[in-house]
Amino acid sequence: MGTVGEAALRRVLAVVDLLIDADDEDALVPVLLPMLLAALPGDSVVWTPHPGSAAPLTLPRDLLAPSLLAAFRHGAAADPLVVHTTGGPGTPVRRSAMQSRAEYHALPLYADVYRKVGADDQLAMAFPAGREGGAERRVCLAVNRSGSDFTDADLAVAAMLRPRLARTLDRLHRTPPARALVSRREAEVLTLLAHGLTNEQIGHRLAISPRTVDKHLEHAYAKLRVCGRVDAANVWLAGPRP
Repeated sequence: MGTVGEAALRRVLAVVDLLIDADDEDALVPVLLPMLLAALPGDSVVWTPHPGSAAPLTLPRDLLAPSLLAAFRHGAAADPLVVHTTGGPGTPVRRSAMQSRAEYHALPLYADVYRKVGADDQLAMAFPAGREGGAERRVCLAVNRSGSDFTDADLAVAAMLRPRLARTLDRLHRTPPARALVSRREAEVLTLLAHGLTNEQIGHRLAISPRTVDKHLEHAYAKLRVCGRVDAANVWLAGPRP
């Protein structure tokens, strides 16, 4: 395994700091992807949760057009790197460690997908990502670049990040979403608040005092991690109710 330089370590620590503070996967991933591309220098990155039918998250966002995604799914089972990440151990590996350049270029997916997205060289890994619907989740991560292969130091960085990514995603999937912590009465108050009612109007609607409304909001603000009425309304309207 290669030696990781000081600059690379700083980029790893920046990712770790982000993971420590994360409280929602959907909010985390769009911020995480550019930081992963900085830690594992490449031209593009693909984040694919399994199981899942949704399109992978990518940077650049338009990396995989629907036709390319369909071609990838059609030919994925014949790609040894995909097999390693989706069904194998998922440890960080370079494409060049699994196939010669000629073998890679002979792969149907190379002509159909990889060449079109500039994936001359690839580094991929997978890691556990908690549970969903009673099933174990796994995220497959692939970084693509052209011009030069990934180094031993890049592999070392990936090996540092992999267990930290796994722990964070496991934590996020074991921790109830903030909205799920809100009581039924707090949910009723928040719904009316989000529709523009004052405390007095909310109290009249729910047959409680304005002071009680204020107490419910105080507790809800803490659970939603917001500081006021506008933020609470925005958060409450943005997602599913408990």
